[in-house]
Amino acid sequence: MTNKTLNLIIMGREFCITCPEHEQEDLQLAATYLDKKIQEVKTDGKVIDSDRIAIVAALNITHELLMLRSGTGFDIEDFKRRIVSLKKKVDEVMIKKEQ
Repeated sequence: MTNKTLNLIIMGREFCITCPEHEQEDLQLAATYLDKKIQEVKTDGKVIDSDRIAIVAALNITHELLMLRSGTGFDIEDFKRRIVSLKKKVDEVMIKKEQ
């Protein structure tokens, strides 16, 4: 596995992270998601201090994760399975239509 340096921008600051090449896209998505959550906390305006904003955003993300793990939230794997199933059905219909 090859490690590469990835530059991420979070809260307007650049962070250089070393990670395996195959994880770069997921890490970039995670950083983008974190930055979005931080912006939401900032926009809400109830928290001013940067450290506290980051902590509140991290708590919100952790809460989302725990909700998913406990089964009371959105199940991404089930969603992916449904997409694959629907795609197969659409493909079958399209093949029948072409014949």
